[in-house]
Amino acid sequence: MREYMYAVLGDRRFLIVLFIINFFGTIYGYIWYDQQLLQTPWYFIPFVPDSPTASLFFTIVLGFYIAGRRFPLMEAFAAVTLIKYGLWAVVMNLAAGAAGTELNYLHWMLVLSHGGMAVQAFLYMSFYRIKNWHLVVVALWTIHNDMIDYLFGMHPWVSRDLVPYIGEIGYFTFWLSVISISSVWYFSVRKQPVRSLENNFFDRRS
Repeated sequence: MREYMYAVLGDRRFLIVLFIINFFGTIYGYIWYDQQLLQTPWYFIPFVPDSPTASLFFTIVLGFYIAGRRFPLMEAFAAVTLIKYGLWAVVMNLAAGAAGTELNYLHWMLVLSHGGMAVQAFLYMSFYRIKNWHLVVVALWTIHNDMIDYLFGMHPWVSRDLVPYIGEIGYFTFWLSVISISSVWYFSVRKQPVRSLENNFFDRRS
């Protein structure tokens, strides 16, 4: 069963479909942020649209996979940010509902789509060739992003019912960064030396 799953995940046709989904999802994500970006100083813009940037990283990774190539540093960026911002959006939408916001179809669309982001990261965890130094670079970017978001007020807009809890959200986001980085290290970097043959799929194609 596991070997079949890896065969599907590594199939070029499946990768192309996933690439298309993430490509258009990324575009939609940046459009979603248009109003906030218009109010954002230019030097903070790269740190504001968190989720579409995460899916952009993964789209780039998928493009390399389709070409039979690898980009380990981009794999690290994609894995960490997909987990972090995927889970972050799920929790924020559910927390908004708990705080009194009436959840509609748009909220549930965000929950499902962002949950899918995190799932993607874990599904491909065994395919990554991430090294410790890649994660160090990504950790610096991720923590720096948290500082920009919650020290300079550039965090993604949240439901008005959650605005009084921005301090708590910032604290949660920092620890979510730590958990995301640690998860990628544990499931990808730590287990790299014992990868089985099916996990070398892209090496055999290139």
